Amino acid sequence: MNMAVDEAVLEAVSRGLSPPTFRVYEWEPSAISIGYFQSMREEVDLDECRRQGVDVVRRITGGGAVFHDREGEVTYSIIFKEGTIPLPGSVAESYPILCRGLVEGLSLLGLDAAFSGVNDITVGGRKISGNAHTRKYGSILQHGTLLYDVRPRVMFSLLRVPSEKIRDKMITAVEERVTSIKRELGPVDIPDVEEALIDGFSTALGLEMEIGELSREEKERAGELAVEKYGSDEWNFKR
Repeated sequence: MNMAVDEAVLEAVSRGLSPPTFRVYEWEPSAISIGYFQSMREEVDLDECRRQGVDVVRRITGGGAVFHDREGEVTYSIIFKEGTIPLPGSVAESYPILCRGLVEGLSLLGLDAAFSGVNDITVGGRKISGNAHTRKYGSILQHGTLLYDVRPRVMFSLLRVPSEKIRDKMITAVEERVTSIKRELGPVDIPDVEEALIDGFSTALGLEMEIGELSREEKERAGELAVEKYGSDEWNFKR
């Protein structure tokens, strides 16, 4: 449903039925999302996901497999018509501009964050956020994760890895290279994290935001997409 809502809003914004939209959300239950170009069977241990009650879904954006932990992540999406926010022509050049919202939001929480690599945000050199971006229907959708907590052993139990030895190395690497709000600051109320994200994007991009809710059309379209697309094997196992 989360991916269906993002696409439903993208369609509505593109058709002029909805204003530019910034959304913050969580996952229930936890889920693995894979990038548009990935293979579900090659990336995900489907039997283990079923055993642990973890959903699986393909995104319309690229990138790698992501574990959306219901207890350890806040996710955002920002959707607007091209030209609403001045951006360079390429996706790669747009990331540093749009990701300033994350940097500002983390600053409001007391963290010194920086844009890194292609589409990551780091704190103290460790990754705390990853982002993905697509352009369709004359509009732009960027969504990304902000790690509240990290559970690498759970994550790698759900992903396919060649061997237990390699799994242990990958877990160690994540523990060394990835951080979270909880690791940096201790327990923080999730609503405070979400509010910081909203204020951060508003400040960084010069946006005046108003609290809203999904329109009737967006809800209906999201319901259709959740069943017909994101809930279908045809979409999720197309590669």
